[in-house]
Amino acid sequence: MTSLPEQSERDRWRRLVEQVEDARLRYYQRDAPTIGDDEYDAMYRELVNLEQQFPQLITADSPTQTVGGARDQMFEPVEHLVRMLSLDNAFGDEELAVWAARLEKDLGSLPALLCELKVDGLAVDIVYERGELRTLATRGDGRVGEDVTANVRHIPAIPRTLTASPDGPPVPDLVEVRGEVYFPVAKFLEINDQMLALGLSPFANPRNAAAGRLRQRVDKRERELADVTAALGRVPLGNEKALARAQTRVDRVGADLERATNALGALQLVVHGIGARDGFEPSTQSQAYAALASWGLPVSARMRVLPELAKVLEFVAYYGQNRHEVSHEIDGVVVKVDDFAIQGRLGSTSRAPKWAIAYKYPPEVVRTRLLDIQVNVGRTGRVTPFAVMEPVLVSGTTVSMATLHNAHEVVRKGVLIGDMVFLRKAGEIIPEVLGPVVEDRDGTEVAFVMPTLCPQCRTELRPEKETDADIRCPNTRSCPAQLRERIYHVGSRGALDIEGLGWKAASALLDDGLVQDEGDLFALTAADLRASQFFTRHDDDELVLNELARKLLHQIELAKSKDLWRVLVSLSIRHVGPNAAQALAANFASIPLIAAASAQELAEVEGVGSIIAQAVVEWFDIGWHSEVVRKWADAGVRMTEERSVSGPGALTGMTVVITGTLDEMSRDEAKAALIEQGAKVTGSVSKKTTFVVVGDSPGSKADKAEQLGVPMLDTSNLRALLERGPEELEF
Repeated sequence: MTSLPEQSERDRWRRLVEQVEDARLRYYQRDAPTIGDDEYDAMYRELVNLEQQFPQLITADSPTQTVGGARDQMFEPVEHLVRMLSLDNAFGDEELAVWAARLEKDLGSLPALLCELKVDGLAVDIVYERGELRTLATRGDGRVGEDVTANVRHIPAIPRTLTASPDGPPVPDLVEVRGEVYFPVAKFLEINDQMLALGLSPFANPRNAAAGRLRQRVDKRERELADVTAALGRVPLGNEKALARAQTRVDRVGADLERATNALGALQLVVHGIGARDGFEPSTQSQAYAALASWGLPVSARMRVLPELAKVLEFVAYYGQNRHEVSHEIDGVVVKVDDFAIQGRLGSTSRAPKWAIAYKYPPEVVRTRLLDIQVNVGRTGRVTPFAVMEPVLVSGTTVSMATLHNAHEVVRKGVLIGDMVFLRKAGEIIPEVLGPVVEDRDGTEVAFVMPTLCPQCRTELRPEKETDADIRCPNTRSCPAQLRERIYHVGSRGALDIEGLGWKAASALLDDGLVQDEGDLFALTAADLRASQFFTRHDDDELVLNELARKLLHQIELAKSKDLWRVLVSLSIRHVGPNAAQALAANFASIPLIAAASAQELAEVEGVGSIIAQAVVEWFDIGWHSEVVRKWADAGVRMTEERSVSGPGALTGMTVVITGTLDEMSRDEAKAALIEQGAKVTGSVSKKTTFVVVGDSPGSKADKAEQLGVPMLDTSNLRALLERGPEELEF
């Protein structure tokens, strides 16, 4: 027997219901949420737990018993032929296993499960009658949605007519399909830029961007344009002011209409369900998808039917790690019983089917408070504003800082110190502030002012050129911030990869006077490090080097013989990253030859170009830079490649893409070997790609190579290509 809820529990339930309903209103109807998905999920789960503890609190209109969303009165109602339900969520492997165990208990064994990506878009219901589109509607409250059929003519991705293929089933008299309309990532970012330019809050996620654009009355804007155009025609000739005002109205309305139709044109559709049908009775979800695809409806190629939970968990884990290989945003995986008869046996609750569940990934967009904006001075002197925020968990890690790039970006995004902001951290990408929650401002927020003096050395900051968006500290040789960043960079993975040379070690080397600049790094000795508390410890009253110091000295010695391109990257030449460094090392094979080359000679190297070439020339023209190179050479750091540089390589003229995790060698090693033999290594697959090297978990690049017919190589074929040339390859 369950206990009765106290007044405090009733009050808490009431507050949670109000908060969840308010969040649903902002998310589903206004397409402008003011809280993150993580905050909503936490509130909703607390409400579920409270109702499980005290079932007496449950009412028919509780958010736990209803589908989120409602119809806006701006649109005509459309009653769905079969009700559209929500999905219950699993927030980890254990919760998914509990759901699967419940199925197994109810059915006697676990049925085949269909897995598909959970697209971050807007759920829609489309009805086709005798192959012709009858209605396009939003989900609404699950029973009645909003009629947005008029906008279909601007959305090429949604077929207006279904056509049977010769080897597929006939188009039925009636079919109701469920799908998701969404924006590709690139279009979503473009739309958010437009929102910021208008001084509005950015969309928190692609779903709200898609909803905001689909739920537009384009027909009203078209009528408005016709009206203002007619009004322009009625302005008497000679009345220049009235003509100018009328033309301005026409231009404004026309621009609004163009933006709206362009956005609709960029919407995509993926079909992921089926409702009512007449003349079509598939036995499984996957069979239904095959039929829908044969009629011309877009169905995900990433759907899989899997026989056991272990395989489902592998699918979930793979896309959790590779979610950004997909062109659109996903926020999880939907797992369904594939068999329709079993779906019918399992049934549904008032809001969700028992035969399906959504495995939710950690949110990549959250909301937090912007406490301050400070600046960082980088290794090339660039001064970068960054946001200091209340710590928040996003994508599985706690984040308290995020880049803001430059002062112009702070203004463009419209963020103020004290704002509540949306923060995004996509996988391993550096955290980024999307923009402010404008609706949450209370007037206490203040604007950021870019400093005029370097916060570390007090040198006056200035742009190199009048047109530069960035400002820099010109004290490149002795600014403590730049020195620290450059020494830390030498040890980074993309440079010489010196284990032990982290941020704290770099700071200690400078603070304790063990190095004056990066030129002294490779001459460090055990005696030098004994002068620093950071690198020593007491052992029976004797001062000895600690483990970090011994590791650092060993790693510095190993770094002296690493590839020439890594030495180039370590010099902190502006714009010279691994790609350009590998190209320069492959073509010149010597630091002295690179230093002596003209800008034109450098620019002719594939993958370098005029901007990088000029940066290289300017770097070597500075006297103390040459002194750094001399010190490194005297200490034994490699300055030349040990190979012949005469004649073209065996792979000259070929373009290669590497994807996935390779056996026996790293991707950097494979890339360096390919470039050494003359190949061009790029990051995207096209018809001009010669080969795609495919490792484990290759992602979408392998899919595109297969679509374009580009030959794919495994690691053994890559070895053969490098050792014997393309003529010896066997496929």
